[in-house]
Amino acid sequence: MTASAYIVTVGAMPSPGADGAAVAAALGAAGVAVVSRVFVEDDESALERALGSDEVLTVVLAGAGGSAGDIVRRVLARVTGARLVLNERLLTTLQERYRRLDRPLPRRAERLALLPQGATVWVTADAEAGWAIENGQRAFAVLTRDAALQTMIARHLTPFAREWAGARGAAVVRTLRTAGLAAADVEERLVDWLGRDGEVIVSTIPADGEVWVRLRARASTPAEAAKSLTKAETGIGALLGEDCYGRDGETLEGVVGRMLLERRWTLAVAEACTGGLLGHRLTSVPGASAYFERGVLAYSTRAKEELLGVPESILTAHGTVSGPCAEAMARGVATLAGASCGLAVTGIAGPEGGTPAKPVGTVFVGLVVRGEAVARRFYFSGDRAAVKWQSTQAALDMLRRSLRAQP
Repeated sequence: MTASAYIVTVGAMPSPGADGAAVAAALGAAGVAVVSRVFVEDDESALERALGSDEVLTVVLAGAGGSAGDIVRRVLARVTGARLVLNERLLTTLQERYRRLDRPLPRRAERLALLPQGATVWVTADAEAGWAIENGQRAFAVLTRDAALQTMIARHLTPFAREWAGARGAAVVRTLRTAGLAAADVEERLVDWLGRDGEVIVSTIPADGEVWVRLRARASTPAEAAKSLTKAETGIGALLGEDCYGRDGETLEGVVGRMLLERRWTLAVAEACTGGLLGHRLTSVPGASAYFERGVLAYSTRAKEELLGVPESILTAHGTVSGPCAEAMARGVATLAGASCGLAVTGIAGPEGGTPAKPVGTVFVGLVVRGEAVARRFYFSGDRAAVKWQSTQAALDMLRRSLRAQP
């Protein structure tokens, strides 16, 4: 029996790349193939339909507190045929949390300790608890979309998923992450691997400005599955080449950070349309202070001139959304910081501000590496948030490729 999973997000729409992608990566590493990722409103019937009736592991992501948690508890109790009962461990955890806040536990908050009978509680300090319940050949895990999600995944979901998969035969999953390619480009390269049965099943997954290649090997023993996976990964890796930047849980910002650290180089960034998102991603990596020197948010024309030294002649002749401006921004921030590398982004995130020559989604990335400068033009589709995210993807990938080319 194949170990597979659904991911169901309940309530507010998730931010790009965040919760669902983290869960999918963890499940893949545990040998569970994610076959469905859906978003549903705070509606009981919609959630129940999304859960389906297949023999899979379903991970439900819900917001902390609010109605979503109540809905999830009621629906899973109904689906598993279990009564909602007071879970003493969860109640104690809630009481302790309020005690540390020097507040009594509100009576209404006690409802948060109601879980389907037989549920296993997952507790992480200072965070909403998660929980899991098995029902025949089905299993459900409920996680809260909060700051402790990554910890909850590592400590509880991954071991649970690995045990679940292990009961269904040996499986090994590897995810190869690519950047700078469209899904069609990846599929064209892997045409001889996709859609074929065999020891290793290969699929492609568009994922937040990237394309992932999922390799799933099954065999009678873990050693045999790992051997088949290694052989397939070698062949597919050669086809993807330098467009493949990492594997499994690696992120583009993490890979770039490691490359900078290995060279003992520093980086400074200048942002306009991304509004600090590039710096946020870079500094989300633990230890980023070893290579990230500073970031400048130069949103206005005046800021570009005064803070980064962009010449008025460039702004007059080419405008703030242009290759020469992006290159000058990168040079300016690198000089200001005394950094080995400077990275800059300027563009039109929308929904307004576009022109026929420079429509919404037009973005320029400027890069300086040890004095050598280059700028590239990109065009991204989607709403404002999507354009900003894709802009940071392009900037990080541009830096990654440049660092690879360095001796």
